[in-house]
Amino acid sequence: MTQSKKDKPPGKVTLRDVARESGVSVATVSYVLNDTGSVGEKVKKQVRTAIKRLGYRPNIAAQAMRTGRTKTIGIILPDLRNPFFPELAQSVESAARANGFAVFMVDTQESPTAEAEGIYKLIQYGVEGIVWCPSSDKDYFKEYNGAVPVVVIDRPLPDYDTVYSDYVKGGHLMARYLLEQGHQTIGLISGPQSIESAAQRRQGFLQGIGDQASLQWELENPFSINLCPEAVAALLKKDVSVVVAGNDMIAIGVIKLFHQHNIKVPEEISVVGFDDIPWSEIVQPALTTMHQPIGELGKEAVNLLMRRIDNPQASRKSVILDVALVARQSVATR
Repeated sequence: MTQSKKDKPPGKVTLRDVARESGVSVATVSYVLNDTGSVGEKVKKQVRTAIKRLGYRPNIAAQAMRTGRTKTIGIILPDLRNPFFPELAQSVESAARANGFAVFMVDTQESPTAEAEGIYKLIQYGVEGIVWCPSSDKDYFKEYNGAVPVVVIDRPLPDYDTVYSDYVKGGHLMARYLLEQGHQTIGLISGPQSIESAAQRRQGFLQGIGDQASLQWELENPFSINLCPEAVAALLKKDVSVVVAGNDMIAIGVIKLFHQHNIKVPEEISVVGFDDIPWSEIVQPALTTMHQPIGELGKEAVNLLMRRIDNPQASRKSVILDVALVARQSVATR
């Protein structure tokens, strides 16, 4: 018994079959699939109807061999346990999909080895570009000598297209707000200073405070809810009116510790964060923080990456997005 073209298994259907079914040339079918050439809407509809009827599935690997385009990008993130990064990944994926690209994701889990391996694998897989949120100030792409377009997101590094929030402004705004609330004794738990965004937040905050309040103590902690022993010891001294945390995860860790030791927030000690992750609204008390436009960060990063893919010789560009104070219930007036 002879099998008709319409009855072919999906994997057997070819461009020639689709062309025959829709009454056009193979080149026209290719134009429709790749959204290139000058094809009228009526013909596009004919071809798409034939594709659906026959169950045609493009061979992406074969297309990549012919065109040199994989229509994929990578995103490298440091820690998916932090709710900031899944939201950031979602915004990148949505923007990439709108541009016709799929996304491969690497979670380095703050491991330098995993970060280096992730970069190597993404380049091996042939991604056309990478959105990279570095785990430190080390440049792991340097050895690849521009093998793939890269946009650095959230944690700026020199020599790359970058998109990040105005961390210095955010730190400064938080400082002025706390001074307005009457806070004079401050404890500061910064994020790792090897990360540029953490360093800029600290810089902006200290500039905003100036000599108008006393910095009782200052420590570094990973961007994590888990507090280092030095931070725990400093917090339990209860010698400050407010604790300023380098991000919301650290701030939530502080509130958790205070709850465990029956220290009332904000009646005894106020707490503030930075990022405005979803958890900041549901922790008790709701956390005063600095809002970052995470959706815009992802969208702008993909826009920069598309620009770099289309024009590898384009001038370097940095996009700095605005931040805004979100005052909730974790700060008391003194």
